[in-house]
Amino acid sequence: MHASGLHQRSIYKLIDKILSAEFKKPIDLLISLVRDIVDSGQFVMTGGRVWELDDAEDTYTLCYQEGEMEFLNVGTKRSVVELPVMVELAARKTLVSTFQSDDGIRIYSLTGVGDTVKRPSGSLYKYALAFTAHTLDEEFYDTMVVIGSAATTALRNMQAAQREKRMRKDLDQAWEIQQGLVPDHATTFHDFDIYGISVPESVVGGDYFDYLYPPEEEQTRLGLVISDAASKGLPAAVQALFVSGALRMAIQFQTRISTLIQRLNWLIFDTFPNERFVTLCYCELSKSSNGLVLYANAGHCPPIHYIAATGQVEYLMPTGGILGIVEEQPFGVENVNLRANDILVLYTDGLTEAQNATGAPYGEERIVQLIRDHKDSSAEIIAQLLLADVQTYSARANYSDDKTLIVVKRRGSQTASPSQPLA
Repeated sequence: MHASGLHQRSIYKLIDKILSAEFKKPIDLLISLVRDIVDSGQFVMTGGRVWELDDAEDTYTLCYQEGEMEFLNVGTKRSVVELPVMVELAARKTLVSTFQSDDGIRIYSLTGVGDTVKRPSGSLYKYALAFTAHTLDEEFYDTMVVIGSAATTALRNMQAAQREKRMRKDLDQAWEIQQGLVPDHATTFHDFDIYGISVPESVVGGDYFDYLYPPEEEQTRLGLVISDAASKGLPAAVQALFVSGALRMAIQFQTRISTLIQRLNWLIFDTFPNERFVTLCYCELSKSSNGLVLYANAGHCPPIHYIAATGQVEYLMPTGGILGIVEEQPFGVENVNLRANDILVLYTDGLTEAQNATGAPYGEERIVQLIRDHKDSSAEIIAQLLLADVQTYSARANYSDDKTLIVVKRRGSQTASPSQPLA
């Protein structure tokens, strides 16, 4: 390595060590840096200042001064007109000059730190560090460049950490809200046993399920809803919360299923201009001897209906398009009958599209086979076994998605005890 390269590396490591402490504000970091440089015997700097730009007024404010410098009160303001060198600084990053002082020739340097701001007067650095020294050697300029680069990196790292902290706080709040809306896993409705579960890939996700009880004196209907927002993370969670709130409000009115889904489609289209992709399946269980289930499927994964009497399966295919894509679109309503010991599984594509180490998807057939293998188990056991099998299958995959499912089983004389072990 070239000698100057070794010098730059050692200087950078020294500056990085100075900046390793935690600071609450960018200006605190820069003040500490200037103070330590001036006080350290490893640098030739004898004085230092920190200037901060007020980009609303095109003025620089003196925030700190240390050592052998012409005295200025902290808080002194200088306009860019008075300091034209600040405009030149944006193009050259570091400037070095000499001037005659009362005690001889002194070296003066100015280094831009942080990002630049575009102003009518030109591009300006948010911060500038000024240093003085008695001698100018060949490595002085390199040292100033390294100081400016290291300080800029430290500022950006600080800002990134602060953004991450705010985002983590927002995600924690979103998680609390989302968890507050998720119903209890298990519920019953007349002779239906129901178990739902959702596992987001990150802190929050776009999958959503709910049990919706219409406001009737005698509960004769129960709505089951499962949906998946196309986006990821917080934007998807916002959509899921929106869908949840809209459905919970709408279910309080005597609304036809097709009308409910159509209105939800309008709301998503109008509210989310950039993130409109939402699939949803709504199933309504009824208090009837034939186990009538009405459903509307808005572009969602077809739920699987296992027919206990024959061992066959049928799929609840889409009855309309994806929500929010087209403003005006119809949504049909179909029906199936869940007889004794029949099983209905609603799920999101995080299950079927889960991949193993070679990239092969889990697929629908594995879900069907697991249902057949455990047809005598309770809704809860089937749900837990299915989720565990998908998680094991995709444990070594590079990609993963939110996973949500609802299992419905109509009770019959052959139903196994819920206490059956999971493995």
